[in-house]
Amino acid sequence: MKNRYEGLLVLNTKGNEDSAKEIIDRLEGEFKKEGARVEQIQKMDKRVFSYAAGHLDAGYFVNFIFEGEPQLIDKLQAKFKLDTDVYRQHYQKLRTKRAAKVRVKKEVKAE
Repeated sequence: MKNRYEGLLVLNTKGNEDSAKEIIDRLEGEFKKEGARVEQIQKMDKRVFSYAAGHLDAGYFVNFIFEGEPQLIDKLQAKFKLDTDVYRQHYQKLRTKRAAKVRVKKEVKAE
């Protein structure tokens, strides 16, 4: 059964700020290669970290909304852990679109 996920990736663009689009396109290809269906890509631009936990003080934030099998997350984490362009990654399971619509309708009726 396929689930919807949100993947927040922080990219290391230090020294090559112009290539963020190229990195995002390459990562989208990696998602698709592993069997994910990418619904949306949100480019949130470069942001400075509130504290530097590693060798970077800023990163380019990108949010991928995608659909895939549950084991896909483990594959993506392992693959992107080895990628020098991906500084941090976080994945979260989202509700299905239908479940989100039902919840909104119930909240409106309750008011």
